[in-house]
Amino acid sequence: MGLALIQRLAGDTPGATTTAEQARSTLEQLYRNQPNADFIVGGLSQAYGAIGKKDSAPKEAQRAITIGSAANDPVNGPSDEENLAVIQTMLGANRHAISTVTRLLQTPYASWLYGSAITPALLRLDPIWGPLRSDPAFQRLCEEKQP
Repeated sequence: MGLALIQRLAGDTPGATTTAEQARSTLEQLYRNQPNADFIVGGLSQAYGAIGKKDSAPKEAQRAITIGSAANDPVNGPSDEENLAVIQTMLGANRHAISTVTRLLQTPYASWLYGSAITPALLRLDPIWGPLRSDPAFQRLCEEKQP
């Protein structure tokens, strides 16, 4: 799904859709065999988001959160919430994405995307969050907090 996200960010919507459709097909097969693997469900939610399935993408992202619960896995579990924030951003649910990112900024975890928790600097620089940058609430999240 990484390629589809990069294609989308580069403005290659047809290429991103084609790549996401291929990933969706593979992920749906894996999902049938491993329905409780949060990383598969999360990847499937990204594929659905990239092809514009506005109902399925957040539903599967929420399911991944339930499966990979932060209560059960406080190091990796919040990555599923990060995935939800990416999906919400992709689908234009900016208010929800900002709410999710706000929680993540207060949570130490190992990110699926970055390797460590998101930071204000990552929010400022990573193009994934570009659609949120004009929102004043998101701009406040991007400010570095001084100790």
